[in-house]
Amino acid sequence: MSADFPGLGTIINVGAIVVGSLLGMVVGHRLPQRTHAVVTDILGLVTLLVAALSAVAVTDAAFVAATGSGAPVLIVLGSLLIGGIAGSLLRVEARLEGLAGTIQGWLARRSGARASRHHLLIDETETGQDHAARERFIEGWLTASLLFCVGPLAILGSLSDGLGRGIDQLLLKSVLDGFAALAFASSFGVGVLLSAVSVAVVQGLVTLAGVLLGSVLPDAHIAALTATGGLLLVGIGLRLLHIKQVPVGDLLPALLVAPFLTQLVIALR
Repeated sequence: MSADFPGLGTIINVGAIVVGSLLGMVVGHRLPQRTHAVVTDILGLVTLLVAALSAVAVTDAAFVAATGSGAPVLIVLGSLLIGGIAGSLLRVEARLEGLAGTIQGWLARRSGARASRHHLLIDETETGQDHAARERFIEGWLTASLLFCVGPLAILGSLSDGLGRGIDQLLLKSVLDGFAALAFASSFGVGVLLSAVSVAVVQGLVTLAGVLLGSVLPDAHIAALTATGGLLLVGIGLRLLHIKQVPVGDLLPALLVAPFLTQLVIALR
């Protein structure tokens, strides 16, 4: 399906996430905690499945042909190491959590103000319930944003949209994200709704890049980015399953390193 204008696929995607999140928030209050836990585990398992499908891009024919048979794995490894070290030094995950906490606090203050105009000041001592709500908001926003933005469909679909090749991939992603948002919001609440903003910004920028770059970005570079993103999704899956709290936010710079490292290897061959 061809788009009437670049960005239409992302608009549809954002709308699907908003609708799914709102439905999830409504349904979520009626579900017991054990059901929330099951939903989260299911999402973790599905995320690992999507991660595996993405990581397989390391065997992509164009990637291997451009860099050599042994180079793709090393490129992904190098991208994660360089990106992870840079992200850790820049404290990317901590900054994202701080931003999420600020937004959650702002929403909480607005909600409190509407409930009672006599309670405009927030007690500096955070209660256990407030802390739990903040952590739930941050986890929902970060997890949903990373899942929706890091996947191969987010990059490939947005590029395809920007290049004028159609929005079929983003339509598929919209359906998947809508159901995922419903499930996430039933467990994590309003933080998942805010991930729609993350998707609009990230996919909007990638679509713009597609419009500006045309068909300049080779398949090998896209494969490197996709494979690296697949391993980031593994980290998200492990977090959802409470196996390991991988600092996926600190690894995000790896997505920028992967295409450049691929180009460097190609140039040195």
